[in-house]
Amino acid sequence: MNAQQFREFGTAVIDLLADYVENIRDRDVLPSVEPGYLLNELPENAPEQPEDWKDVLKDFNQAILPGITHWQSPRFHAFYPTGTSYASIIGSMLCDGLSVVGFSWMASPACTELEVVTMNWLGKLLGLPEEFLNSSSGPGGGVIQGSASEATLVGLLVAKDKTVRKLIRNDSTIDEDIIKPKLVAYTSDQCNSSVEKAGLLGSMKMRLLKADADGRLRGETLKRAFEEDREQGLIPCYVVANLGTTGTCAFDPLYELGPVCKEADVWLHVDAAYAGAAFICPEYRHLMKGVEHADSFDINPHKWMNVCFDCSAMWVKNGYDLIRAFDVQRIYLDDVQTDIKIPDYRHWQIPLGRRFRAMKLWTVMRIYGAEGLRNQIRKHIDLAQYFAKLMRADDRFLVEPEPSMGLVCFRLKGGDTITKKLLENLTKKRKIFMVAGTYRDRYMIRFVVCYRLTRKEDIDYSWKQIRDEADCVCTDKIHKKPQIAAIDSLVGREVSEKSK
Repeated sequence: MNAQQFREFGTAVIDLLADYVENIRDRDVLPSVEPGYLLNELPENAPEQPEDWKDVLKDFNQAILPGITHWQSPRFHAFYPTGTSYASIIGSMLCDGLSVVGFSWMASPACTELEVVTMNWLGKLLGLPEEFLNSSSGPGGGVIQGSASEATLVGLLVAKDKTVRKLIRNDSTIDEDIIKPKLVAYTSDQCNSSVEKAGLLGSMKMRLLKADADGRLRGETLKRAFEEDREQGLIPCYVVANLGTTGTCAFDPLYELGPVCKEADVWLHVDAAYAGAAFICPEYRHLMKGVEHADSFDINPHKWMNVCFDCSAMWVKNGYDLIRAFDVQRIYLDDVQTDIKIPDYRHWQIPLGRRFRAMKLWTVMRIYGAEGLRNQIRKHIDLAQYFAKLMRADDRFLVEPEPSMGLVCFRLKGGDTITKKLLENLTKKRKIFMVAGTYRDRYMIRFVVCYRLTRKEDIDYSWKQIRDEADCVCTDKIHKKPQIAAIDSLVGREVSEKSK
């Protein structure tokens, strides 16, 4: 492909993507294909000769798009948002076009330094303590990982290394191979699966501690777990606190967990993958009270900040802890001498190579500005509250716990079986997509406002799909019509107020 063909192909792709976003509401959120459809559709072997880009684009439209779950649809309410925006797409294009591998400063100085700049920008917007920033006088700083899963594993491996070094420093006769199997990590039983997986990958026992009735891990629970394990000769090493659990978006009290970890000299990592973005809004920063006790902190801009996957922002109080854990030297990696303010990021992560991820974070922060990003988060939270209001007007449904951020959890009062049936039927129709969760041992459905351009009309559409399907699965039809009339009236009032 020559430069002219590249321009033509690129222009066609940009037009296609712009049309896709503009007309996303015309598509069912879930595809109607069966497993193996693409294996049967595409050739068994790679082409021997070059093919025309127009044929590639034709096959994309005819074979690939029909098998896409449309995460950017306003009817996608599953999991949590996955961010995108024209600004981020352009940033990704610039990253891919330059195609640098920025593992060290000399490998591409701008790649390293733009990451330092953008991580300082974002850390300040979130209101993180200054000691987490590269711009502070201490050894703290930020790094972009691929995902919160990676950040959790990095934190675990660094905590493991630091704990072992400390024990050997205190007693040089200790056998490292005997110490490591005794190390224990802790988190809430409401944690994301990736936290438990970090224990598996890092060869460390991960205890899932019982959360309270509101889904929060309390300080007393953690302290008791430390004491129990010490009595058995085990060594507390690593704690993962959740700011916005996957199931119900609950917030662990860092102001309780932090002092417990500090007293025990245990590494505290904060997983704020989804909800952490809300801290750019000052009114939500009280939810991270006690963050000064953390050793590492992570959010995913690729969830709620219009940045395309992958872009996970991790800050640490002491970058030297990462360097001591991950520094492996080779002559071909010799580089100019830098300090902690201009880091060699290969020491801050699992892989050696790294993409120029800061480019898309930079373009998004420039194009939207802090206020634009705050407005979107506030809008999503308002839309979630609107959905909860619609649902509460129908007495067949129960909204619990209280909506948190852009998440609303609900169930039918008829019980777990009928709630599960409701979700199964809605999924089969492919018009909207939600996933299940549990709250206080009850089956519930999670409804998340995900799409960056979601409007009230989109919430009304999704609510109508849920309500109409509830009519089919609920055997008790008493008061059905008055309920519907009341809800339609509520929707009408909301639309009328908007027009004013």
